[in-house]
Amino acid sequence: MTIHGAQRPFSLGLSTTALSLGAALNPLNSSMIAVALVMLRGDFKLDVATVTWVITAFYLTSAAGQPLMGRLADRFGPKRLFTFGMALVAVTCAVAPFAGSFFLVCLARVFMALGTATAFPSAVVMVRTLSEAAKVSSTRPLARIQMASTAGAAIGPVVGGLLVSSIGWPSLFYINVPLSLLALLGVQFFAPADPPREKGRLGELIKASDLPGILAFTATLVLLLMGLLDALPGYRWLLLALAPAAAALFAWRELKAGRPFLDLRLLGRNRPLLLIYLAFAVFNGVYYIAFFGLPQLFEESAGYPANIVGLLMLPLAAVSVIATPFAARAIDRFGVRGVLIIGVITLLLGAALLGLLVLSYQVWLIVILAAALGLPYSAVSIASSQGMYASTRAEDAGVAAGILQTCRYIGAISATVLIGIFYAPGVDQTAWAWLVGSMIVLSLLALLITILWRPAAKQ
Repeated sequence: MTIHGAQRPFSLGLSTTALSLGAALNPLNSSMIAVALVMLRGDFKLDVATVTWVITAFYLTSAAGQPLMGRLADRFGPKRLFTFGMALVAVTCAVAPFAGSFFLVCLARVFMALGTATAFPSAVVMVRTLSEAAKVSSTRPLARIQMASTAGAAIGPVVGGLLVSSIGWPSLFYINVPLSLLALLGVQFFAPADPPREKGRLGELIKASDLPGILAFTATLVLLLMGLLDALPGYRWLLLALAPAAAALFAWRELKAGRPFLDLRLLGRNRPLLLIYLAFAVFNGVYYIAFFGLPQLFEESAGYPANIVGLLMLPLAAVSVIATPFAARAIDRFGVRGVLIIGVITLLLGAALLGLLVLSYQVWLIVILAAALGLPYSAVSIASSQGMYASTRAEDAGVAAGILQTCRYIGAISATVLIGIFYAPGVDQTAWAWLVGSMIVLSLLALLITILWRPAAKQ
């Protein structure tokens, strides 16, 4: 397989930059919409529960869509899928601001989620060819892609706040048009060429795609996540009860299918990959308790205004971004397992130190604690991506990367559930103490899983 423009000295850098830009769009759009909720409520005359569907629709589609897009990248080529996804984002975001109803806005967010969900799995599939052609470790391009994803989530509220305050909520769609087109053009010119696509009649291709398995998988995730999010008040326990039934149907279908969407037998034998998924979901549960819980604590209990709270949280995201390249170099030197264990131990220490906020809300203390939590995020994120990459067959890299991203969403949503439980009586230092205890327990669980993990191949 050749790389377009292989004679260019920066083909690896340019293609990785384009892939990174595309990978940043999903977390960017999942976070910056939060600052537009008040304006959307006013423009469309909505209540608080209804307006949150603009977030819920994106989360559900992203969580369910990532593995699906990964499987499509494996089957039909990552470059084709990435290009299609970025084109879908550009077209959707160009027309979404003209939506005349809130339903159409939510529908546009669904298409945005589908388009941006193509990026990370496609990028992981292409990394193998890129790193082999450039004769460099795969940790280098993976680190850049992970850093872009982290940066997207981190700067989302800041970028969103500037755009909404100066232009309005439609600007959150418009900004995606040039970004997605830049990513599309960069991949077209500098990314690896896809292998020949599968050929055959449309009916045969659809049959071979295991649509029943895809639908059962999607139903399982949607029921589970809607139940955890309490997206339909009054039906939470029904949704959570239906999720295992859908999961059983999915398992039965995949074990029966000749060409399953997700090979459960192979996955069941791949203990390293399963442990990476589990550890990553638990880790993100800890991280997002801090990411979502601290701003509410600072604003409602400490009394800091919203703009100051944003600045107080910035060190967490900034350190995460800055430390990622160093974590990648550490993987090359000490291996994935070593960095994972150190990262989770640091997470445990950071979670325990957050208990100091029960005693004081001093700015200097908040800044130090937030920055300290950014270190384990960078280490565990890049090490988990590399561990997943090394534990997966080349032909399954896309769907494996998609499931890893779904684990991130499951961890984040689980964190919001815990925050809702402990903050329900009131947002104060007592409630935060209970959340810190939850973070410590989850960190210990993540550490146990990480210690049990062994790489499937030499790192």
